[in-house]
Amino acid sequence: MAFLERIGFVETVDQEQARLAAAPAGSINYCLSTLPVTISGWPQDLLIELPWIEPRTDRRYRVVVVPIEYRRDALPDGVDQEPLPRRRHPGSWTCAVVSSDHPSYPVGGQRIVVSGAELARGKRIELR
Repeated sequence: MAFLERIGFVETVDQEQARLAAAPAGSINYCLSTLPVTISGWPQDLLIELPWIEPRTDRRYRVVVVPIEYRRDALPDGVDQEPLPRRRHPGSWTCAVVSSDHPSYPVGGQRIVVSGAELARGKRIELR
């Protein structure tokens, strides 16, 4: 991806961090701007523990998901292509919740939508 960054086709790490940090303080994107990317590849079918940090929440929860279906970001009316540079971790994923202690995200067929940026900052879980 370094080549695509150099030619301005994809956001650099700093550009992505600045875009996320421009969100309102306390929002998910603002919180994500403080975290490093830990998963750089395509996340489909991986077990990923979502990041739960302050100020997003005052309690640490553990929510593990499996990304199933990718959704591209919607473009504004009249725009045919995403403007350059393209987002580093674009779109969102429909994910199955496979483990959770959060009361709003129960296990057992529950589906949630998670941004690509949040999944990229999650923790990959390996089964042995």
